Amino acid sequence: MNGAGSPIPAGDGRRLAPAASGPTLESGGISVVVPVYNEVANLAPLFDRTVKTLGSLGRPWELIFVDDGSGDGSLPLLLDLRRIHSENVRVIELSRNFGQHAAVLAGLRAARGRVVVTLDGDLQDPPEEIPKLIACFDAGHDVVGGYRAERQDSRFRRWGSRLVNEFRARTTSLAMRDQGCMLRAYAREVVDVILESRETITFIPALAQLYASNPTDVLVAHAPRVAGTSKYHFWKLIRLNFDLITGFTAAPLQVFSMLGFAISVFSAGLVVLLAIRRLVIGPEAEGLFTLFGILFFLVGVCITGIGILGEYVSRIYHEVRRRPPYVIRKVHQDGKAS
Repeated sequence: MNGAGSPIPAGDGRRLAPAASGPTLESGGISVVVPVYNEVANLAPLFDRTVKTLGSLGRPWELIFVDDGSGDGSLPLLLDLRRIHSENVRVIELSRNFGQHAAVLAGLRAARGRVVVTLDGDLQDPPEEIPKLIACFDAGHDVVGGYRAERQDSRFRRWGSRLVNEFRARTTSLAMRDQGCMLRAYAREVVDVILESRETITFIPALAQLYASNPTDVLVAHAPRVAGTSKYHFWKLIRLNFDLITGFTAAPLQVFSMLGFAISVFSAGLVVLLAIRRLVIGPEAEGLFTLFGILFFLVGVCITGIGILGEYVSRIYHEVRRRPPYVIRKVHQDGKAS
């Protein structure tokens, strides 16, 4: 600078132009979060295909693997793969298995990209579909959900998913076409709000849909599983969907209340009818087993209602304890573990 505070001119008498700067990870980059639990057979092709896809987008990117307590050698393989792109790949090692959504939450908290994509580690959601999500994001959407038109799963899984999606659509305000698809993209603002919610029991796609201002869905391919086994067995799927329903709607309690009211009216009418018959006809014993059947039905309804109420009480119990949803053992990045 000279005494007047103006730039020193270059040798040809022109001012020096500032160096052009491209987008950074925070301003226009992409973070991909992959939860991993015992997927050692799928990790190498998943890594290669994801890195190739991200490289083709021409933007800054990072790939975050969250090892959710794997016991099949997934973690050592992830650390070996990370050395290939150590500047772009991080591995978060959880202390034990906390579940898929907790692992995704850990990845979201570590992600730095302007848009964050979640991807399953089983290769059923092809990484090559990521550009479809990014295109929707560039069009102005802040949450982009993939939906699988031709699911490569068992008939039971497809039927169950269709049923739960229909029930969720009718009882909540969450407009998701395929809540079970993990291939999704979230804007940084939505991710920040999810992280601020601090719910112990989380269903991340539903939370994102709740906070989004301009969400959309896009058709994505779905591939059959070629290695490993699904980590969602029957009871785990039931548990996951209970978390979704109890976390975003009180409809089960309201339905049970209306059912209880209807049964009360019916029972009162039955009592009046039996009283009239006793006065007109006299004592009867022929309807004894019918009364037992009605009694057993009413007892079953009461037990069902107690179970529904218990689900909500259990959720409150988990929330008030405020236990952390996951514990990180190590973060492997920049050639070191922290």
